[in-house]
Amino acid sequence: MSLFLDSVDPAEARAAADLALVAGVTTNPSLIAKTGQPAEKIVAELCTVSPGIVFHQLTAEALAELEAEAARFLSLAPGRVGLKIPCTLDGIRLARRLAGRAVCAVTAVYSPAQAYLCSEAGARYVIPYFNRANRQGMNGIELVGALAAATAASGRGSEVLAASIKSPEEAAAVLCAGARHVTVPWAVLAKMADHPLTSQALAEFAAAARRL
Repeated sequence: MSLFLDSVDPAEARAAADLALVAGVTTNPSLIAKTGQPAEKIVAELCTVSPGIVFHQLTAEALAELEAEAARFLSLAPGRVGLKIPCTLDGIRLARRLAGRAVCAVTAVYSPAQAYLCSEAGARYVIPYFNRANRQGMNGIELVGALAAATAASGRGSEVLAASIKSPEEAAAVLCAGARHVTVPWAVLAKMADHPLTSQALAEFAAAARRL
């Protein structure tokens, strides 16, 4: 299993890298738009502070434009940039063309049928948006489990990387449901180390130590 940081903030990427636990960084157009900076600049900077793969999400629509955008970003830091490819027929075609040459994750996957096609195309990851699925009336946990079963049925080595995670409990839930990987914001990652009972136990031990 791998833990990814979902962020476009170099400071957060640096803090995550210091933990030596994070496999890479995922970005998306919404996060990048909030910075007001070009995606190329953000991705290139993240590659300088994170030792793992930095994922850029393609925003083109037609296959030729998708290929051109993919080539442009892959050239920013060869071997360091991964691609989040939209789950469309052209996106799946691109994932097939790039299989073995680039780390590809097909994103916005909401059905086992989609996951199966992505896996057959050779995508390393399929990405469901857990909270977005719940907001649309789906059961996010059941979705993750179904996608995991579909990728396993394909047998091509694709695995579920769950995104749109808002709490440590959700991160644990999707992993238990069958996701092999998860990407979380820095605030969620930091909270994953905490629990009220841990704090209570440590306070009691500290009080006992002061009585010695």
